[in-house]
Amino acid sequence: MPSIVKPVATHPSLQRNDLGLTIRDYEGTMSTLCAGCGHDSITAALTRALWEVAAPPHMIAKLSGIGCSSKTPAYFVTGAHGLNSAHGRMPPIATGANAANRELVYIGISGDGDSLSIGLGHLCHAVRRNVRMVYVIENNGVYGLTKGQFSASADVGSKSKRGEPNRMAPIDSVMLGLSIGATFIARSFSGDKDQLIPILKAAVSHRGFALIDVISPCVTFNDHEGSTKSYLYTRQHDLKATESDFVPPASEILAQIGQNGAVNVTMHDGSMVRFKGVPPRYDPTDRGKVMEYLEEHQGKGEVVTGLLYLDESVPNMHEMNKTPDIALTKVPYQKLCPGRAALDRLQEDFQ
Repeated sequence: MPSIVKPVATHPSLQRNDLGLTIRDYEGTMSTLCAGCGHDSITAALTRALWEVAAPPHMIAKLSGIGCSSKTPAYFVTGAHGLNSAHGRMPPIATGANAANRELVYIGISGDGDSLSIGLGHLCHAVRRNVRMVYVIENNGVYGLTKGQFSASADVGSKSKRGEPNRMAPIDSVMLGLSIGATFIARSFSGDKDQLIPILKAAVSHRGFALIDVISPCVTFNDHEGSTKSYLYTRQHDLKATESDFVPPASEILAQIGQNGAVNVTMHDGSMVRFKGVPPRYDPTDRGKVMEYLEEHQGKGEVVTGLLYLDESVPNMHEMNKTPDIALTKVPYQKLCPGRAALDRLQEDFQ
């Protein structure tokens, strides 16, 4: 079924961001996913996050592969660039686009089947190259388009809609990212927008590859008793490792968390944020301790969410390759293609 275009009329009382745009300017076409699908909640969070950070729609590039998740880019920011690639091939397409134009905000939307099966190798290389992009995995544990077979993220013992248990160990995208050097790793739940929106905002501002695994229940094939990716299971086993909020760069605000473990801080826009100390042992900058913490709580059947790991010290793809500070699309043709004489001089070094 084709997507339905939303009416362009907007209510005059809608709040506007720093660009003078309303949240309607960041919406897309009407969703054709199943009613109640967690992916639509992720779409709403993306729409809100991009509006709040005031990302210019024409400077956003949305990319996806194949699967239910790959329909999501049609449902937010109609005015953005977009490309729906082949199954599992979104990461190299995003890498090539980013190489050509580093000035765009890249939003990659994928699924557990698209990223952790056919696209696993491509995902790993995008991580190790530290391509600057937001990479969202809409994780429901099944192949929704082909009637609910287990995906590579399905937990051992999780039951299918027909009652069959999964016997193969899952590929955990968070643990995978930690093991191969991802510089921004988060996990959230599609039904928790208060946590997901700040994580997405922080991911947009990250200077490298931001991997976000979002548990997104499939209401048709994986929202039943016995499923570890259902709404009920995730809500009952959700363990927030951090209190998530995002404050854009500005003049320094100083505050201390009191003895009761919490403090209210007034932000630059006048809003109030309540900060709460994370568990004493948790350090999101220590890769080894993060893995230890996750393994400990996974063993208890808990789904750890929040901004789990962050490292801003690793150079991204453009910094590693010392490319121009501007998009290659803006570099003059004569500099990109200096001619045969320059090529001959370069070849002399290899003779």
